[in-house]
Amino acid sequence: MPARKIHSTWQSCRWLGLGLWLLGASAAAQTLTLVSYGGSYGRSVERAWVEPFMAETGIEVRMEDYNGGLAQIRAQVETGNVFWDVVDLTTPDAVRACDEGLLEFVMLADLPAADGTPASEDFLPDSRSECSGGGLVSATIVAFNNQQFPDAPPSRLEDFFDLERFPGRRGMRRVPIANLEFALLADGVPINEVYATLDTDAGIARAFAKLDTIKDEIVFWEAGAQPPQMLADEEVVMTTAYNGRIFNAQVLENQPFTIIWDGQLQETSGPGIVLGTPRLEIARRFIEFMSRPESLAAISKYISYSPTRYSANAMVDSHRETGIAMGPHMPSAPANMKRALISDWLWWADNGDEMNERFAVWLSR
Repeated sequence: MPARKIHSTWQSCRWLGLGLWLLGASAAAQTLTLVSYGGSYGRSVERAWVEPFMAETGIEVRMEDYNGGLAQIRAQVETGNVFWDVVDLTTPDAVRACDEGLLEFVMLADLPAADGTPASEDFLPDSRSECSGGGLVSATIVAFNNQQFPDAPPSRLEDFFDLERFPGRRGMRRVPIANLEFALLADGVPINEVYATLDTDAGIARAFAKLDTIKDEIVFWEAGAQPPQMLADEEVVMTTAYNGRIFNAQVLENQPFTIIWDGQLQETSGPGIVLGTPRLEIARRFIEFMSRPESLAAISKYISYSPTRYSANAMVDSHRETGIAMGPHMPSAPANMKRALISDWLWWADNGDEMNERFAVWLSR
């Protein structure tokens, strides 16, 4: 029997013990380590998921920050020294980690239903892997500080690459995802041809050539909290960023920032359980809790990311602290979708390692 098949059967058997998750132990004595992206998003996760989960179960949840990727998960699994339990993952990373056998399986049948609708019919298409629970839709966008453009501000993705009309430093995450797509879109590639173009050597070369045109003006960032700070400090005039981080800077800190939704790259994410955690049943209970429609909808009270479940989207209401209606600030709002690109997580799952290597080479030149 193939190794992955054995792994699948073994995981299925372990799911049978979900109803005995405490095995006689006291819930109050249990702890869970949840790893996420920190900053305003991390605070939203704490308020929407962690605090209600602890109140319901009595289980302590400890939060740690990271910047994404699989290196730390891979090292823990390979050494058998697993100290992370649940990790917030982009869908491409969840797919790759699942294929490598780094995560426990998360069965759709074991996720909570929504008013009788099974979870299998309630998720957006291709929004989760077989190793992740319910998650969120976010967008990588371009943002700028209004005070630096008082007369003729940028308004489209192409302006990010236009150093003549909009001189100044640019902020960009130190990874290939989003940057390659943005480069091709700004170079005239239609939305529906971006990944077909990246499937060719000429297309990849075209993306890097476009990035070359602004490389000398790029300030690279790694953590999601950095772009708003870079804009506030006027370290850059424009930056790529996560839409929710810019939203929170706008409404909670009164920062004069504007989001350019043109060319936004939408991505999905969800929680995965690290293979070999000794706290498996507690981790499964947390995945079940945060995959509930009402839990997923709760995150939108604190940050402008939308749920991956249809039923949860219907529950999105207003911002908890300011009362702002959240619908218009979501990546999926009709006004924000005029030239939106949905990230092809399968393409990135298949090509992510190669693109990371080529991006590292480009950075070193």
